[in-house]
Amino acid sequence: MDESGLFDIFAKHPSLTGKSLRDLSGLDELTLWRLCRRSDRIILKTAGRRYLRLDRQVEGYARLSPSIKREFLTYTICGLMENREAVSQHALDLERSTQKISREKEEFARRTLEKIIASSPLRDAVLEGVCVIIAGDIVYDMAHLEPRPESSTGRLVRGSDLDVIIVTADGFPEEIRSHLDEIIYREKYLCIIKPDIREEIDYIIKDLKKVRSQLRFDRFEHMVASKILDEGHLIGGNPDIFRRVQKMLDKGGIPEKIKALTDEAVANRREAEAILLGGEGKLSEEESFKLFYTKEEAEEIF
Repeated sequence: MDESGLFDIFAKHPSLTGKSLRDLSGLDELTLWRLCRRSDRIILKTAGRRYLRLDRQVEGYARLSPSIKREFLTYTICGLMENREAVSQHALDLERSTQKISREKEEFARRTLEKIIASSPLRDAVLEGVCVIIAGDIVYDMAHLEPRPESSTGRLVRGSDLDVIIVTADGFPEEIRSHLDEIIYREKYLCIIKPDIREEIDYIIKDLKKVRSQLRFDRFEHMVASKILDEGHLIGGNPDIFRRVQKMLDKGGIPEKIKALTDEAVANRREAEAILLGGEGKLSEEESFKLFYTKEEAEEIF
């Protein structure tokens, strides 16, 4: 199918997501993306935003999420110039839906952690000694509901996982930490297997000593941990501990380091798109294809 074939599709469907257009056209994603980007008659509107993702497979680790392919398929609305209003409205509706999904997932995480802590006989000690942080695509209003298999059980869950970081104060008793880990893990499993929930809580518990070590930003795992803490929102526990974490981030210059990586990722994305469209740039063709075909959009927490 060539460009005129896409025009025939748009005659019947004034606005389509990239994924729907791919399914109707039968074209592979890269060919379709190129046709749409090069056309003078096709307009593309992208919902949501791009944000930094650290990826071992990318030189320098810094790339933007969603990947070029995923952004096109999931968050981009396509149509003809003469249907600009329909395309813009579809993109706006998609963005509002994504924001709503993100808010609902964050609220679910908040309620679930509150319920877990409230049910514990050690409730007061936990509330005083920890802060609960949520991070990931939820905090960027980019969560989705596309079913995917949870890695440990293979069961389908509802899209984006809930990245939860629990930071404990210095001197937090190990027995209480173990108890907290046990009750969260139990609830995590129930949330996965219950048909009416099917949410994945991906969590980690660490103390301020480990946070200090990670903020050295001296290897990949530490960079990821620092980025996650920098983007995170407080959803429970002791706000004073969260403020301590924020001060540690500032002292370590983490926001500035994250900004530098984000700027690098933005530049690489711009060059990759230009190269994939036949232009020139500093990136190799191999690196450009990596930024298009990125398979893993999840980010392990450390």
